[in-house]
Amino acid sequence: MHPLSTITDELDRTLRIRELPDYSGALNGLQLENRQRRVTRVAAAVDATLPVVRKAIATGADLLVVHHGMFWNGAQPWTGPVFERLSLALEHGLAIYSAHLPLDAHPALGNNACIARALGLTPSAGFLEYKGLNVGVVCEAEAALDDVVARFSTALGGGRVHVCAGGPKVARRIGISSGGSGSEVAAAARAGVDTFITGEGPHWSYTLAEELGINVLYGGHYATETFGVKAAAKHLEERFGLPWCFVDHPTGL
Repeated sequence: MHPLSTITDELDRTLRIRELPDYSGALNGLQLENRQRRVTRVAAAVDATLPVVRKAIATGADLLVVHHGMFWNGAQPWTGPVFERLSLALEHGLAIYSAHLPLDAHPALGNNACIARALGLTPSAGFLEYKGLNVGVVCEAEAALDDVVARFSTALGGGRVHVCAGGPKVARRIGISSGGSGSEVAAAARAGVDTFITGEGPHWSYTLAEELGINVLYGGHYATETFGVKAAAKHLEERFGLPWCFVDHPTGL
């Protein structure tokens, strides 16, 4: 058992929550405290939605760490499912903590760093700048595209990888940026990336990648953003001995 403030202070420091930029609706950090103000068990998930809150409560967790927080869709009246989500969390003593771009970009716990490790790659630089923060990572490699695809699929637990093979058959400069970064194909090409690993992108990102001569591997928005929250929860286990579990609620997107 640890004070909630001790756990959230650790996450704030480690992820540099107060220093790094993000979009206003992210509201990174502790979003909902519990009445007991303590933590005995952690649940990690991608989204702080009503179904996820229900599942987290069922695990006995009193802290839920997510990538997309409670206010992702903007300010809403506390009615209907929004009220139910809040009231359930309060009733069952579930605090909720969110980290978006700070968790994407973290050099050890971030989605992109974790994906790189799972592929057997080591980041050598950052790219995709947002307000001075490099969100993505670049890895130098010498690997057949088919091999990179197979490794990526394995990292996703056997998940389907949609491939735009618009670039070379041998990947030498791989860019990784999880989630919805597929719209940044042009920025990836400008960074010298020949193979871009991401979650999802708009329809035109595929055709643009072909025209620019780069490969794009789409692994799914949800699937590519499971890595960071798991790493953050594991960090809390190693630092404080807190047991944790992953609450899987895939969107398929």
